[in-house]
Amino acid sequence: MILTLAQLQRIMPASTRASLFLEPLNAAMQEFGIDTRLRVAAFLSQIGHESGQFRFMEELASGAAYDHRADLGNTNPEAIRIAAAHGSTPGRFWKGHGPIQITGYLNHLAAMMALHVDCVEQPRLLCEPVHGCRAAGWFWSVNGLAKWADAGDIDGVSDLVNRGKKTAAIGDANGFAERKALYERAFKVIS
Repeated sequence: MILTLAQLQRIMPASTRASLFLEPLNAAMQEFGIDTRLRVAAFLSQIGHESGQFRFMEELASGAAYDHRADLGNTNPEAIRIAAAHGSTPGRFWKGHGPIQITGYLNHLAAMMALHVDCVEQPRLLCEPVHGCRAAGWFWSVNGLAKWADAGDIDGVSDLVNRGKKTAAIGDANGFAERKALYERAFKVIS
């Protein structure tokens, strides 16, 4: 399934950068098996919300809240050393990057290993359309999000992207209302 520019602009009307992302987005969706109406709609809902419809490729918050997150690898001595070498702290250095906001040392490291892009030393590489879209597709794949999308479970997809796990509550992911609205719009547009 290949998206057209007109479709992407209808799904993300606030995006002024849709044309920059269209080709890398289509390539990443093909590479990572995001190839059905349900999957494409769910994927676009997540990257649409996380990136502010392609307006923000780097998390707006400072990232300081992530400094002591061991689950993200940010307390790892190597992470602390690398970030310090760049005049930063782990939370700030590896705050969210790219359309899906890859966050933390361990996620940047895993993306680097999978995609062969040095987003550990240069995390802002994920802000570039090609690397960012591939990272978003990789994140989708490695976290098994197709299973949730195939079931039409936008809450499950949103939980895994935003919370890292499926929660019992419905709609508790940050920005769930926008994620759901983007999902429903995408589902209609790509019919």
